[in-house]
Amino acid sequence: MKTSKENQINSTRFVIRKSLIGKGALISVTFKSGKLATYLHDEVYEVMKDKLNSMECFSKYKSYTSSTSIPVIARHLVK
Repeated sequence: MKTSKENQINSTRFVIRKSLIGKGALISVTFKSGKLATYLHDEVYEVMKDKLNSMECFSKYKSYTSSTSIPVIARHLVK
């Protein structure tokens, strides 16, 4: 799925949200440390989905975030 201008999200933390699954979102993150990362939400979700679906927080809050870094399992997908 291609991304479009309205599917681009700028953030200060890594995020995977249930509401973004299948939307082709391109997420650009600027961490407090100054590090930049860009990733396709759906690609990262596919790699992480087994772990995410077993996490209580993902079921309860419908999202997973990290304010400090990209999870190791998904780092190969980040530009």
